[in-house]
Amino acid sequence: MSDILIPQIKVEPTDFSQGQPLEKIPVKETSQEDLAKEGSTKTDTLPLGYGQPKEAVGAKMKFSPKNKKILLTVVTIFIVFIVLLVLPGFIVFGKALKLKKSVMSLAQAAKSQNLVEIGKGVDETKDSLKKLKSSYRLIAWTKFIPFLGGYTKDFGRVLNAGEYGLNATSAVLSAVGPYADILGFNGSKDEAADGAKTAQERIDFIVKSIPGLLPKIDEISLNVSKAKVELDYINPERYPVRVGKTEVRSKIKTGLELFDEAATLVTTGKPLLEAAPYLLGIDGERKYFVLFQNDKELRPTGGFLTAYSIMKVNQAKFEPVSSNDIYNLDAKYKPTLAAPDPIVKYIKGPYVLSKKLRLRDMNWDPDFEKSMKVFSEEAATVGVEGVDGIIAVDTQVLVYLLDALGKIGVPGFGNFSTEIIPECSCPQVIYELESFADTEGPVVWDPAGTGKIIYAPANYDNRKKIIGPLMNSILANALGQPKEKLPGLFDAAFKSLVEKHVLFYLNDAKVQEAVKAFGIAGTIKDFEGDYLSINDANLGGRKSNLYATQEVEQEISIGKDGKIEKTVVITYKNPEKYDGWLNSVLPNWVRVYVPKGSELISFDGVEDKAEPYEEYGKSVFAGFFQLRPEGVAKVILKYKIPFKKSDDLKLLIQKQPGTNSPLYRIKIGKKEDEFFLKTDKEIKLHL
Repeated sequence: MSDILIPQIKVEPTDFSQGQPLEKIPVKETSQEDLAKEGSTKTDTLPLGYGQPKEAVGAKMKFSPKNKKILLTVVTIFIVFIVLLVLPGFIVFGKALKLKKSVMSLAQAAKSQNLVEIGKGVDETKDSLKKLKSSYRLIAWTKFIPFLGGYTKDFGRVLNAGEYGLNATSAVLSAVGPYADILGFNGSKDEAADGAKTAQERIDFIVKSIPGLLPKIDEISLNVSKAKVELDYINPERYPVRVGKTEVRSKIKTGLELFDEAATLVTTGKPLLEAAPYLLGIDGERKYFVLFQNDKELRPTGGFLTAYSIMKVNQAKFEPVSSNDIYNLDAKYKPTLAAPDPIVKYIKGPYVLSKKLRLRDMNWDPDFEKSMKVFSEEAATVGVEGVDGIIAVDTQVLVYLLDALGKIGVPGFGNFSTEIIPECSCPQVIYELESFADTEGPVVWDPAGTGKIIYAPANYDNRKKIIGPLMNSILANALGQPKEKLPGLFDAAFKSLVEKHVLFYLNDAKVQEAVKAFGIAGTIKDFEGDYLSINDANLGGRKSNLYATQEVEQEISIGKDGKIEKTVVITYKNPEKYDGWLNSVLPNWVRVYVPKGSELISFDGVEDKAEPYEEYGKSVFAGFFQLRPEGVAKVILKYKIPFKKSDDLKLLIQKQPGTNSPLYRIKIGKKEDEFFLKTDKEIKLHL
């Protein structure tokens, strides 16, 4: 093949940085015929403009009518987006920031307990909310947009709920206004004179004013109920777990749960307020049988029935009459009722000789109302008559009250406080109560099974009489406190009630219904949906519940038949060493109440178990295990509940009276929720 000679074209150097024209570069013009000969129609072999007139270049840059239309549409949409969403969004955001500032100011006023400032804060917050609701209309149309619409609707619901909540707050301020100083709020015209009023004087005034408060309760309840309806539509699962480092979903859940609890208290509070004149002896003197339940020796209704007191109440004035040891009352009692099998089998002691139930063990039924009905009928046979009801309290009430009061003295018994002491790693008042009860050692029963006591401390016969004097001193101190102490005392009383450390059983049917509605009667509730209540009974393990803790994990899944399956793991721990006095092996009878018709698959971690049975419209799984000092015990139940998968499932968890705050976890797939159970809790599960 011969060499092909390629003609060389000499190109003059061009300095593009100096802007020399491209026309200097010679370009061979190519006709369509030449292109056809070469088999190509491409015209882009050279950069745009090479070899073309300037007019042609400009012509190619022009938009066609179609492209102009598209561009115009895009620009229009962008402008509409700015006008309809972005700008309104900025306006709403600005109003929201102003509302936040108002809410923060209101919270600060509430902390100061200045009623005048609180009133101003409510008015300012209402004004800010009104302006935010007005601006919300600018973005309300987005609730029809998929995905985004759900958040817009929730925002609107929160605004509505906020309005109802502020209306309820205004009604509260209006109701308590005349009694502000009596309740301990600041802002009095004569604060110096008011400061001299005792808690008893304040209580007297408030009780006499209750009839005037009741109409306001209706207004408050109505607004709170409306707010609850709005918030019930919000699904926390729609929201991300967190944004950056900020928790989102858990905060929404917590906020909604707190409001639900508050709404329940408000809506159920009216019957209790109506019953207050009866309970406080305004319409006639009342006499109560006060039972002391030792929650460190846990029993089904809150603790071992260890001591009692008779108390009179007249015109809201409390007067202790007497106190005594439950054993002294039991000594007069002739048992007639058959004792439950677990008591006979594991407590033994007097039940070896006779299988008849003693008074001190008559709170075996986990429903306090049912237990006290039996107890009051039997106690009447030994002279406990003429009482209007039974009030049960446990040691946590003493701790809460002493936290508010500080150290107090009890004549003949010394000083008592909630200081944690190394002797028991517990509050000093608890240590003193238990040490006084067993100052020289525990009670020893005849190992031959005769049911007789062969050894007891020197003060055994009156060992628990300290309860009466201690309660009297606490009561006297509480009622004589200045207004500065009132918030702490109210908080102590409130926590004692809602956490089930105080329970009521009243002979008057209407009043009993009021305390049941408020959740302080210790009853097992009817419920349409999933249900769980775990009830433990210490059957001779000394005071081991002082140290024993409980954690409950529920894992929920869907079986092949579509029914909901649950695995409940109850973990008990005792981290302290054996001492043979407070801490010992804990023999525990556990009962797990679940929805009626539930099917037990397996029940592990127990040494003995009963056949499943039904009680209070529930299925019950029960068994026995032992928890040793420095040990761990796990009880694991698997069962199917009589419900099939649905989008939402309601779950009610009832807390056992006398327990503190066991940790609960609920797992559904990858979702997990964790909380401390302080009181009965209703939860919406999204399956």
